[in-house]
Amino acid sequence: MSNTELYSSLNSYLRSKFGCKVIKLSIDGGFSCPNRDGSLAYGGCIFCSEEGSGEFSGDRKLSITQQMKDQSLLLETKWPESKYIAYFQNFTNTYDNIDSLRKKYDEALAFPNVVGIAIATRPDCLSIDVLSLLSEYNSKTFLWVELGLQTIHEKTADFIRRGYGLRTFDTAMKNLNSLKIKTVSHIILNLPGENFDDMRNTLEYISSKQVWGVKLQMLNILKNTDLEKHYLSDKFYLRSADEYIELISNLITYLPPHMVIHRITGDGKKESLLAPLWVLDKRYVLNGIQKYMRLNNLYQSKNYLDIC
Repeated sequence: MSNTELYSSLNSYLRSKFGCKVIKLSIDGGFSCPNRDGSLAYGGCIFCSEEGSGEFSGDRKLSITQQMKDQSLLLETKWPESKYIAYFQNFTNTYDNIDSLRKKYDEALAFPNVVGIAIATRPDCLSIDVLSLLSEYNSKTFLWVELGLQTIHEKTADFIRRGYGLRTFDTAMKNLNSLKIKTVSHIILNLPGENFDDMRNTLEYISSKQVWGVKLQMLNILKNTDLEKHYLSDKFYLRSADEYIELISNLITYLPPHMVIHRITGDGKKESLLAPLWVLDKRYVLNGIQKYMRLNNLYQSKNYLDIC
């Protein structure tokens, strides 16, 4: 994090590392999830859409190469000198046999101007063989692994049907850290029943686990999910845009200075989003965070020393 930045963004990190704009190309690798196919449960997490939380991924009917080509063509006019991260985003992207995983990862890495690979998965889908494969890729390319933690609080985890306990996350982090593989934790803010202290405790927890990066976002209610049914019947409180700006700005202060913030807000597809609709105005939220933090002299790690 530079002296002029309020928080350490992924864009700044990648530009510093590679010397140019680096863009994620979101790939649908044709995976499923043990929390959906009956191996663990059916239906998935309560908030998960039919796209497996990958609304902006490519079309799984197309090859990985074609998905990446289609996305890069849309981006090359704006960023003609950019490099790419092959991002396996939706569903569980280590939930397959090793030969299939290797084939998919290799195809993505073979695409022109790709400098690394990002793999989103579950902590309970990191077998010894998968960890060995990830270690192999970590030795030859820029790699990070994303884990959907969402919360450390077991009551909330049960409500969202996460399907694994905190000890499983701890084990995954221990194994990935031992292999020097970068990790990113997904955290959802405003989950029903959680207050500021609950959310802060989750961030304090991942800060103690040598997590390299974090994705933070407001809870989105997507249509045709079990969360939609719960929201329509219960109408639990969703923060306004300005309330979220205040919340996220203060939570960031508890993160260590070296932690890379990959996401600070989230914006689902307009046609699939039920609430809150203000997340679609990403510019307002991002500008609001900058303004609020500057006005209140807030910055990443300001309160981090208080919890060490």
